[in-house]
Amino acid sequence: MDKINETVKNISAIDRQLMSLTQERLDNLTKPLGSLGHLEGLAKLVTGITGKESPELKNKVIFTLAADHGVTEEGVSAYPKEVTAQMVYNFLAGGAGINVLAKHVGARVVVADLGVAAELKPHPNLLIKKVNCGTRNMAKGPAMPRTEAVRAIESGIEIFEEEFKKGIDIIGTGEMGIGNTTAASAITASFTKRPAEEVTGKGAGINEKGLENKIRIVKKSLEINKPDSKDAVDVLSKVGGFEIGGLAGVILAAAARKTPVVIDGFISGSAALIACHIEPKVKEYLIAGHCSVERGHKIILSHLGLTPLLDLNLRLGEGTGAALAIGIVEAAVKILTQMATFKSAGVSERSDK
Repeated sequence: MDKINETVKNISAIDRQLMSLTQERLDNLTKPLGSLGHLEGLAKLVTGITGKESPELKNKVIFTLAADHGVTEEGVSAYPKEVTAQMVYNFLAGGAGINVLAKHVGARVVVADLGVAAELKPHPNLLIKKVNCGTRNMAKGPAMPRTEAVRAIESGIEIFEEEFKKGIDIIGTGEMGIGNTTAASAITASFTKRPAEEVTGKGAGINEKGLENKIRIVKKSLEINKPDSKDAVDVLSKVGGFEIGGLAGVILAAAARKTPVVIDGFISGSAALIACHIEPKVKEYLIAGHCSVERGHKIILSHLGLTPLLDLNLRLGEGTGAALAIGIVEAAVKILTQMATFKSAGVSERSDK
């Protein structure tokens, strides 16, 4: 836990004073007050997070972490677990949805193996941070020992810190792991105290019978393991996944480095729950990229007090929604830093001030 504790120590509150100054600048740009709506709030938030009066978001990174889940033994997914490894190769080949959308917004994708149940072929763009070859079946006992839960979070911290050396201004979170919506459902139920029926969805597309089974497995996993919602590491170890723990570590490390975090969908949201229950100040660093079709995602966003930027009926994961939203955040920052003020443009201000 040393690496986690050290990272948490470096997470401070965002700069509210600078946000107030930013609001003054926004109010003096050549537009009616508040006329750019949420873009203005986003720009202000980024200054508060980064501590920079005129931030730039040149270096954009999507962290797509992969791992397998033992709970797939229970028939909770429409796809076999082999798809996790196959999709990692697709990421590396540049053929996945996240590759297309990251390229569209000028972001690079960092792909890491946190616990894929296969020995992946070496690749220059693949980070191997394997904690184990997939989790255990959480319907029969803890998904992983506590030591592995800690290792997963610390691996995420290490991944972020290594990439930070190359330059990072904003990040998005993404994942790949067959069965991980089942883990995310159990994590969400643990922290929000909502029943399994309300937080469990169809994932990659199971039918109604499959959904009934999935809800049953989530309930069973919670009953057997009794995760302690006051101990985020316990929740991760009992009903989580290695990629979820890794993303929680990435989020913690980003907050410690004053870097905005755009979270993707349901699984990324569950990782944010873990990070925020380790250190509540992390919430201030989060931007909800979109609202997933997965029913539990809305519950996560409500629990964290986040309003999603987009609602496009997405449910792919990988960081796709985060990538799209990063483009919007960048646009908001450019409004702040590139738009003229009334004074600099020689434009008359409103007369009823």
